[in-house]
Amino acid sequence: MLKILQARLQQYMNRELPDVQAGFRKGRGTTEQIANIRWITEKAREFQKNIYFCFIDYAKAFDYVDHNKLWKILNEMGISDYLICLLRNLYASQEATVGTGHGTTDWFQIGKGVRQGCILSPCLFNFYAEYIMRNAGLEEAHAGIKIAGRNINNLRYADDTTLMAKSEEELKSLLVKVKVESEKAGLKLNIKKMKITASGPVTSWQINGETMDTVSDFIFLGSNITADGDCSHEIKTLTPWKKNYDQPRQHIKKQRHYFAN
Repeated sequence: MLKILQARLQQYMNRELPDVQAGFRKGRGTTEQIANIRWITEKAREFQKNIYFCFIDYAKAFDYVDHNKLWKILNEMGISDYLICLLRNLYASQEATVGTGHGTTDWFQIGKGVRQGCILSPCLFNFYAEYIMRNAGLEEAHAGIKIAGRNINNLRYADDTTLMAKSEEELKSLLVKVKVESEKAGLKLNIKKMKITASGPVTSWQINGETMDTVSDFIFLGSNITADGDCSHEIKTLTPWKKNYDQPRQHIKKQRHYFAN
């Protein structure tokens, strides 16, 4: 049953979600987004343009999805009433109790968070995140990097979001919009874990009184990213892995030789 619902949701995702969101979509993956961000940094360096990145981190994003808001979002995105009804019934049965020093509380219904381990949860979160980005006006914003006549100011993989712009002012503007709309939807940015990477000059950033770190490189979807497109650190990191990979292969080749004789 869940696989049937997932297939239906995938169809709607392909229709509603922009191609900058690659999370949990058929035929898409982390390697594609890593390649995209590297290509963008290389082009910026080739044409001697400054580029600014902000790597967004949400505090327990999947746990704070508001159910009532989620159903409204799915409705606004044109998902059928029948499918929404099935999803609501699936979530209506969720209950919890809390253990205290004096025993446990009465059972109560859970009104937030997508189900852990459920194959539908990534799809549902993608719709929730898309709603935030639409309200932030990222598609219409002039801030971003111009590539082949198209303006790109964000790359996403589920809740992993990277904002990009050609100036510090543009990047701040994008971040403020995303922050405001995220909080309206019940999601909070984890400022302490967010990073700024830039090929140009950067001043000290403060959001809600908390200072954001400016770094020379950052791990994005498992890959080391720098604003100048330098891959030397990534190569150094991968070299030991290659050595560990080659040693078992050489051993297997020797074993094959022995068996052959």
